[in-house]
Amino acid sequence: MSANKQDYISAGYVAAGDLAIARPLHDLVRDGIIPGTGVSSEGFWNSLATILNDIGPKNDALVAHRDVLQKKIDSWHSERKNQPHDAAAYKTFLQEIGYLTDDIPDFRIATCNVDREIAEVAGPQLVVPLDNARYVLNAANARWGSLYDALYSSNAIPESDGCKKIKKYNPIRGEKVIEYARDFLDRNFPLEKDTHHH
Repeated sequence: MSANKQDYISAGYVAAGDLAIARPLHDLVRDGIIPGTGVSSEGFWNSLATILNDIGPKNDALVAHRDVLQKKIDSWHSERKNQPHDAAAYKTFLQEIGYLTDDIPDFRIATCNVDREIAEVAGPQLVVPLDNARYVLNAANARWGSLYDALYSSNAIPESDGCKKIKKYNPIRGEKVIEYARDFLDRNFPLEKDTHHH
C-alpha cells in the first residue's frame, strides 16, 4: 500500500483492492447499488481499479499535453498584448502547435452493444476537465438534458401562485419544479425502499 493511499485510509477512507474509497461512496455502492445486480462489491472495486489503472496514465498524459498547449497559447497572446488581433497568424500558430489539425476525409465508424439512447438519439456533448467533479456531473447530465430545467422553462408548471418565469431564478417556481419532478419519478421510477422526495 502506497504512503499516499495509507494517508487516505488513516483519514477514514475504505481500502478496496488498489483503491481508497470515501466511506459514503463505498457504503452507497455496497448497500444501495450492488444488491440485486449479481456483482460483488469486491468485484466492482477491482474492476474499477483495473479501468483506472489502464486509462489513468493516458488521461494524465492528455491533461499534461493540454497544459503545454495552454501555456504556448497564453505566451502567444502575452507577446502580442495591445496589438491588433491577427486571425490568420493565430490560426497558423494553432496549427503549428497541433491545436488545430488539417481536415480529414469523411469516415464511418461502427459500434456494437450500445444502448439505443446513446447510439441513435442525438444529445448535447460537453468537454470538461476530469479533475472537477461538478463539471463532469454536468457533462454527464447534459447528455440526457435536465428534467428540472425542462420543467422550469416549460408550461408544465403553471405561472400562477407566484410561479411566474422571470429573468432571475424564481425560488417559488423552483420548489414547484422539484415537487413535480419528484412526483414524476415516484410514479414512473419508484424506489424499492424509499421515495424520490427524500
